[in-house]
Amino acid sequence: MRSSEIKKILKEYKDVFEALENYDKTQELPFQRKRIDITLSVETINKLRKLKEKTGKPISQIIEEKFVAVQ
Repeated sequence: MRSSEIKKILKEYKDVFEALENYDKTQELPFQRKRIDITLSVETINKLRKLKEKTGKPISQIIEEKFVAVQ
């Protein structure tokens, strides 16, 4: 394989190679999920439950979407 072909593949799939490199270091893939314990006010929990009923999405997905939107 020529150097130019290698560079093209590395450029095209850069995010995949970075994910694999990170996996080698941490043994975690970016799309894996982890359970955590958090403390929220009753008011916040009730709002999340209402959003869950309205959208049909799990609370964890609602939180993830809001977090990603902030970045």
